[in-house]
Amino acid sequence: MPKWSFRGGTHPPENKSSTAGLPIVPAKLPSRIAVLIHANSGCLQAPIVAKGDQVQKGQLLANPGAKLAVPVHSPTSGKVVGIGPVRTASGALDQAIFIEPDGEDRLAETCAPVTNLESLSKEQIIGIIMDAGIVGMGGAEFPTHVKLTLPANAKVDTLLINGAECEPYLTADHRLMLERSGDIVRGAQILMKALGVTRTVIGVEDNKPDAIEAMTKAASKAPGVEVVSLRTRYPQGSEKQLIKSTLGRDVPPGCLPFHVGVVVNNAATAVSVADRFDRGLPLIERVVTITGSAIAHPANLLVKIGTSAGELIEQCGGFVGEPAKLIFGGPMMGMAVSSPDVPTSKGCSGILALSRAEARVYEPMPCIRCGRCIEACPMGLEPAVLHQWSDSGIWDQAEACHAMDCIECGVCSYECPSRRNLVQSIKRAKFEIGVRRQAAKERRAK
Repeated sequence: MPKWSFRGGTHPPENKSSTAGLPIVPAKLPSRIAVLIHANSGCLQAPIVAKGDQVQKGQLLANPGAKLAVPVHSPTSGKVVGIGPVRTASGALDQAIFIEPDGEDRLAETCAPVTNLESLSKEQIIGIIMDAGIVGMGGAEFPTHVKLTLPANAKVDTLLINGAECEPYLTADHRLMLERSGDIVRGAQILMKALGVTRTVIGVEDNKPDAIEAMTKAASKAPGVEVVSLRTRYPQGSEKQLIKSTLGRDVPPGCLPFHVGVVVNNAATAVSVADRFDRGLPLIERVVTITGSAIAHPANLLVKIGTSAGELIEQCGGFVGEPAKLIFGGPMMGMAVSSPDVPTSKGCSGILALSRAEARVYEPMPCIRCGRCIEACPMGLEPAVLHQWSDSGIWDQAEACHAMDCIECGVCSYECPSRRNLVQSIKRAKFEIGVRRQAAKERRAK
């Protein structure tokens, strides 16, 4: 058991058994791929290909237009059949490069392994990671090279690899830890060199004993790398909670992990780093768990990024009956989508198709002042109070009550006996506060 734990949280039904024992299987080449060129950061990448161009697997398609964007590459060989709008998991209409695969999956000559790692500087390693388009693969898609580029006065001593996978239903990282434990450790060693640290801690929840065993065995061959077993509790995989559980360090409000000497990366991100340096592959594919009671044959698939959910579900035998809800990601923090045509992104670790029984919607009732949302909030916030300010449109009070510290884990809504939409209200408050802050920043700049 870990020495430390974080405040609050919950332990919802795991629902991982239908895919936890299924090995990763390469998905079939899709009929069409939509490579998003509008990252979660909001920064649009600039296409360097045009309709009608032939492209190779791993070929650069678009360059980043800003610091918080990364380049994107072709997941397979084929023909560019268009550049235009596509509906993403967020519901927004963003830009994508559409590719029709030729079935040959030919690798571009530019995709070569790095053979001189030992002689590279930190800056050169970070540059290679940036050029490979590697982002956080736990869902946020934050550029990895930005995490690794620390302020001059930052003192980081530990790399933390997130293998918690605390979201119900998801088993993509679990399977990676079983099947590619050596690559996770290899990726961690490269990240350690980029950061200039000698210590890595890999945190894994104790509902995955086989993964803990596999990772411990792989880590035993790598000096400075250790595996920590964590109590199973959601949202263990959130950065601040993971840091508290593994290292006993508190990240103060408004601060980032490097302020307490830590940089956190997901286990899948470590694999993508190893893939780039040892196999020459940019980030063009990832493991996705396809599951839920409305899926005929759940699976863990190695997916070309940009494949539509519909094609992946079809490979899993299609739907069982009519699904009530389709979700990108886990059920706690994932996003419900209105169509299976939505393409997968670099941060998509799961696609859930839930039946009506699983996706039951409850009618919210008045707050009974029980305080359960406060007890459960891992950030120490008062969700019921924030809900009140948000519903009243009093954004100053919501900001004063630290709405921006909410990590949107959904624990408050899950624990609320009155079934109130607490997290949705707080998300609204965060959006409005963000708009007001940006407007104030623009006014000051004039």
